[in-house]
Amino acid sequence: MAVPLFDTTTPLASLHAEIDAAIAGVVASRKFILGPQVGAFEAEFAAFCGTRHAVGVANGTDAITIALRAMGVGPGDDVVVPSFTFYATAEAVPPTGARPVFCDVDPDTYCVTAETVAAAMTPATKAVVAVHLFGNLAPVADIEALGVPVLEDAAQAAGTRSAAGRPGALGRAGTFSFFPSKNLGCYGDGGAITTGDDALAEAARMLRFHGSHDKVTYEHVGYNSRLDELQAAILRVQLPLVDDWAAGRRAAARHYEDAGLGELVSLPAATAGCEPAWHLYVVRSDRADELAAGLGARGIGAKAYYRVPVHRQPAMRAIAGAVSLPVTDDLAATHLAIPMSPVLTAEQAAEVTAAVRAVLA
Repeated sequence: MAVPLFDTTTPLASLHAEIDAAIAGVVASRKFILGPQVGAFEAEFAAFCGTRHAVGVANGTDAITIALRAMGVGPGDDVVVPSFTFYATAEAVPPTGARPVFCDVDPDTYCVTAETVAAAMTPATKAVVAVHLFGNLAPVADIEALGVPVLEDAAQAAGTRSAAGRPGALGRAGTFSFFPSKNLGCYGDGGAITTGDDALAEAARMLRFHGSHDKVTYEHVGYNSRLDELQAAILRVQLPLVDDWAAGRRAAARHYEDAGLGELVSLPAATAGCEPAWHLYVVRSDRADELAAGLGARGIGAKAYYRVPVHRQPAMRAIAGAVSLPVTDDLAATHLAIPMSPVLTAEQAAEVTAAVRAVLA
């Protein structure tokens, strides 16, 4: 049985007619930029996250840059970021004029902790970007107790729940990506900034629109970074189903546990008090590359995402300097994403587990 790494088709199958109608409605309205669909989605997504504001932007990378600037980050500041993450988390910092300073992560949750952040803080630290990696949850409150504001990179965590609240409502602000493969994905690029801070939200709205309120007076050097009206309409159709899809992702993780996958490889651990909406299901093995090849030969999707961590990427080596991140280096060498989707069945999980067993035998 072939099992794809992602199944983005099946969950959307019943929504095609509604999405097509939403697209047609935008085309008929001739309102394509910051129209009623964006406004409605922003209100609905803010309510979903449990915060006062959501500001739609062009993509998740712009969301981080704009959010940091709205938080007052600028030249001469340091921003602590993990290295075991997608490159964009760190790439979004230099456009503010600030410097990314890399920290390590927890080996079981793959997320930053108060201890790893504290080890990387400098006198110039202005903010921390806490990545909710693979849908797991970084301990935002513990990090904020260090006395520095936290920006949540929640690009992979839509649908995650915790006793403290949802991603995007736990720190000073949160950022999301709506790339098509995400837990909540549009039909192209899209992103959002969430916050309960009225002034921060207003600054973000100005920065996404060339630094202007009215396209007449320009108070900042901003960006042309707006969530597209068509994409907002598509996202509105899907948003009511995100919690159901998240429950399906959690069920898929349980299927792997029930199939005995943890006897063969190390499984990801949920942060205490967190119910992750696993965007990716990332296991660890000292034979990860061999395992990836063997699974691929059997028709099982598998991929290593961050073999070269961000602090070792060519564009970041001079910025990072000689930083030592042993957990990050180990995770980079041993991690492997295996199939995960809201509709992954117990039979598929058993098939993947049997293939893992066969490769490692």
